[in-house]
Amino acid sequence: MGLFDRISRVVRANLNDMVNKAEDPEKILEQSVTDMQEDLVQLRQAVASAIAAQKRTQTQYNQAESQSNQWQQRAQLALQKGDETLAREALVRKKSHAETAATLKSSLEQQSGQVESLKRNLIGLESKISEAKTKKDMLKARISAAKAQEQLNNTIGSLNTGSSMAAFDRMEEKVLQIEARAGASAELAAGGSDLEAAFRSLEAGGDVDDELAQMKAQLTGGSVSQGQLPAAGKTAAAPSTSEASPVIDAELEELRSQLNKM
Repeated sequence: MGLFDRISRVVRANLNDMVNKAEDPEKILEQSVTDMQEDLVQLRQAVASAIAAQKRTQTQYNQAESQSNQWQQRAQLALQKGDETLAREALVRKKSHAETAATLKSSLEQQSGQVESLKRNLIGLESKISEAKTKKDMLKARISAAKAQEQLNNTIGSLNTGSSMAAFDRMEEKVLQIEARAGASAELAAGGSDLEAAFRSLEAGGDVDDELAQMKAQLTGGSVSQGQLPAAGKTAAAPSTSEASPVIDAELEELRSQLNKM
């Protein structure tokens, strides 16, 4: 492979790449339809020119045919009048116009074929342009949808959703840990309160028992505390055991009932 061939291929490849990158589908579609419409205008002009030429040829053919017939009639008239020379001259003119008419007829047939072909091409191009316009609108809509989808995909791809969800998971785990610690603290606090209450109950129960024992000792004639002695200057008669016993028993029973309710 020659150096110039390689250089030429590299240049063409780079140009093709530049063209591909520069191509905007929407603009290319619009330009394609515009080019087709320009072709349609030129084709219509060609059809119009072909039809005009066909009409001119038709007119020339009709004139040549008419003159050929006219000289034919003149030749017959001259021959009827006995003038063969004039009749011969008329036949020469008739032959010339007949040859011209034959040539024009052949040209007219060719032009008629060309006009019909151009008309078919014109109808086909008009149909293609109509189809191209419909396709253009559809393709532009698809391009817009594809660009919107691409932009959406890029937006979604740029979002750090995985990291955000991982952060949510970590925070949820921390909340669970905090809730667990709070529950454990509540249980420990409740256990300590129950223990304190139990000891307070025992301590309170001990005071009552001591007081009850002291009262029993007093009732059975034991030592009496200084606070229970009668005041100086006053005398108190000691009731007999048979008189005080029912009252004391009732009071004692009431105290027991109160202690049981506690």
